[in-house]
Amino acid sequence: MMTRLEPANVPAVDLDPFSIAFFDDPYPGHTEVRETASVVFLRRYGCYGVGRHAEVRAMLGDWESFGSSRGVGLTDYKVSPPYRGPSLVLETDPPLHTHRRAVLARVLSPGAMKTLRARFAAAAAALVDALVARPDCDGVPCCDGIKDIAEAFPLHVFPDALGMPREGRHQLLPYGNFVFNSMGPRNALLENSLAELVPLAEWVTRQSQRDALRSDGFGAAIHAAADRGKITAEEAPLLVRSLLSAGVDTTVSGLGAALYCLARFPEQWDRLRADPMRARNAFEEAVRFESPVQTFFRTTMKPVTLGGVDIPEGRKILMFLAAANRDPRQWERPDEYDIDRVASGHVGFGGGIHMCVGQLLARLEGEVLLAALASRVARIEIIGIPVRRYNNTLRGLASLPLRLHPVQ
Repeated sequence: MMTRLEPANVPAVDLDPFSIAFFDDPYPGHTEVRETASVVFLRRYGCYGVGRHAEVRAMLGDWESFGSSRGVGLTDYKVSPPYRGPSLVLETDPPLHTHRRAVLARVLSPGAMKTLRARFAAAAAALVDALVARPDCDGVPCCDGIKDIAEAFPLHVFPDALGMPREGRHQLLPYGNFVFNSMGPRNALLENSLAELVPLAEWVTRQSQRDALRSDGFGAAIHAAADRGKITAEEAPLLVRSLLSAGVDTTVSGLGAALYCLARFPEQWDRLRADPMRARNAFEEAVRFESPVQTFFRTTMKPVTLGGVDIPEGRKILMFLAAANRDPRQWERPDEYDIDRVASGHVGFGGGIHMCVGQLLARLEGEVLLAALASRVARIEIIGIPVRRYNNTLRGLASLPLRLHPVQ
């Protein structure tokens, strides 16, 4: 816990955005942060916080004032060593960030997504076909929406596209869980992740090497960029590791959010079934509505003014991305899930130069999976109590018991 003195010009709030109680129901806290002031002081952690869309967007768009190179979590890398090797993309600023980001942007370009679309769509169709044909519950196919869909699909198509072998892919989930837990305080969630880190980190490091990857995947393309001098040979495996660290858990949470929304709001499911072309927007709106990535930190790189508040250099500011995504100043009916909403402008994928480099891949996965479900499933029914998955940064479910009523 930090002990910085409270600034006299900023209202302080007592909420703990990394507590289980907050994770169970974050919305009152989001409202408190948004409506108290444009900038608040989080007394428990000795840092600032912002929850309004305008301030969050301003921070995301100004890396020179609100830097990532000192860590996108609570730990200030200039003051304390990180729990893990910093991300070469997410936790660097220009000029180092620029050439590394350019390599990943080329590997994950719109053109690359076009080459993957048919393969991903076929995999989604095969997965859903298998689910609606499986042994049933009271005459209707049933499954766990998280384990059998939201986890199963990314763990199949993403490592395939990267060029990874099939063995051991399940380890990507606990490793990603650690990465996102490490962005919060050293609480029980982080301690539990640290306890199992060493073998996971060793495995991910091995999978990031050139000789572990097929020659036709994203991973090999990153190593090939080193051959062309775009990055160094030392940077190549670390960039692959960055994709492995963040390329699965976030998409799992996003797909789970979409399933959870469409099961709870059957009128929206009916709209999607009537026009499967809405699948991309249904996923996008779920990212806004549920915000799988709830928070990120930035550090002030110089004295700044934000929302009319003067903040000294070297201060951590917690961006409540989820609060910004439901800010009534930005959205009409922000607490409604509406697949016809124009959701562009949400901050579920971040923004500015650090916007999620894998966003096109996540959107493709969400689109083809929801389209496959819409063409084969008449109704999604929740048949048990959803179980939340707790993480310092991500919001998602660990279990979502479903019946999938097939199209007759």
